[in-house]
Amino acid sequence: MKDTIVSMQGICKSFPGVKALDNARFELRSGEVMALLGENGAGKSTLMKILSGVYTRDSGTMEIFGKSYDDLLPKQAQQLGVAIIHQELNMCPHLSVAENMFLGREIMKGFTVDRKAMEEAAKQILDDLHIDIDPGETVGNLPVSKQQMVEIAKALSVDAKVLIMDEPTSALTAKEIGELFRIIRKLRDDGCGIVYISHRLEELQHIVDRVTIMRDGQYITCMDFKDTTMDEIITHMVGREIKEKFPRVTCEKGEKVFEVRNLNAGRMVRDVSFALYAGEIVGFAGLMGAGRTETTRAIFGVDHKESGEILLDGKPIPIHTPADAIKAGIVLVPEDRKKDGLCTKLPIRENIAMPNLDLLCGGFGVVNRKKETAMCEKAVSDLKIKTPNLEIDAGGLSGGNQQKVVVGKWLARNSRVVIFDEPTRGIDVAAKVEIYNLMNQLKQQGIAVMFVSSEMPEVMGVADRIIVMCDGRITGELMARQASQTEILTLATKFENKLAETAAEEGQDA
Repeated sequence: MKDTIVSMQGICKSFPGVKALDNARFELRSGEVMALLGENGAGKSTLMKILSGVYTRDSGTMEIFGKSYDDLLPKQAQQLGVAIIHQELNMCPHLSVAENMFLGREIMKGFTVDRKAMEEAAKQILDDLHIDIDPGETVGNLPVSKQQMVEIAKALSVDAKVLIMDEPTSALTAKEIGELFRIIRKLRDDGCGIVYISHRLEELQHIVDRVTIMRDGQYITCMDFKDTTMDEIITHMVGREIKEKFPRVTCEKGEKVFEVRNLNAGRMVRDVSFALYAGEIVGFAGLMGAGRTETTRAIFGVDHKESGEILLDGKPIPIHTPADAIKAGIVLVPEDRKKDGLCTKLPIRENIAMPNLDLLCGGFGVVNRKKETAMCEKAVSDLKIKTPNLEIDAGGLSGGNQQKVVVGKWLARNSRVVIFDEPTRGIDVAAKVEIYNLMNQLKQQGIAVMFVSSEMPEVMGVADRIIVMCDGRITGELMARQASQTEILTLATKFENKLAETAAEEGQDA
């Protein structure tokens, strides 16, 4: 049996109003990939933040490489060989890739930072990982997927012996995920112990050796992955059996509610036209960079529209800002919940109430607190947001509960069109089902629902109709019940295939 390199026993941790960990335990061996699983709010990230020195524990014992430690500082954990890749990107966007990778341990030349040496060292690490990124590039200019790969390279650059990955694939393409798995297998073979936190359970079969499951801050079980099934894992995670991963309700397709005609907005939204009807959910599929998120932002008034028309109930509506869209009854649950959807330092109450002040204020602009409390409590109840009260800061919630707050703030409005952009990214299987049920409720109410997802099984399982995009254009439309992943992928690579064929023809002519 391989050596145990991390042992945490009886770990307790409380935050104001919340007991995040209750007598939790965890063990990791050298040369293994341990999946740490549980619903949002189960305590996974909190436990790993204690191991990596981000949080202090209230009680319990911790051994790393056979030696007992009290509370660690992040630098101490790093010196021991413990590295963590956080779920939320933790980069300095104004600094270069190399500067981010060596932040806090810069290579010096005399009394000055040796940027050339850092860029060379960073390039060597990136090349070893087969990551094609210029170490001199400013991180803020990179897409989210590339920033995630820089985070991974940064963690590996410290010669980690314990590597914690918290939702590392949430912003990666299929090709990048394959490359990440190759890196993980290499590190495992070199003796590194890897903790892998993910809600994408289908990924586990490719890399995982053992599984530890937590629920409500407590340890539930640990098992060899090869000796269990996905259904057993899900049952342990949620404490009950989930019979239907993609619940679907049947509604009669109603009148046309919303229409986009010949929308153009920058390079990623080109002549986009589609319609949404009452009583249906329309999924937007495509590869990363297809222009789906940019389309939602242009519709909602976040990004400038160059041309095109937006119609609600057959009438053109001018949308220049998000306020125009909200007033018209069009709302967006954005892809990046922390950056665009929440004020993390404000309580749940204010996050839900803020976009609804027009409904909560009386004639003198004074907020009706009774009405506000009723609205917020209803959102928390309807979406099963795990919180002891409405005064907890949104930033203190788990990722899935943060997502629910973003959705909850729109529930009070009589919205006609609800747009979800990657609504289930980084949330657990039970929370996903709750989001799907919410979409179905909106559909039954005659609200037009549009959602963007990079998960093809999700699009096929939840949507009634699928619109596929590639290179900023709509390349096809399919009825979900008759669609296959092959058909969707063919449409999602339509322009890439056309470019490849053109290049081949040009090569033959030459």
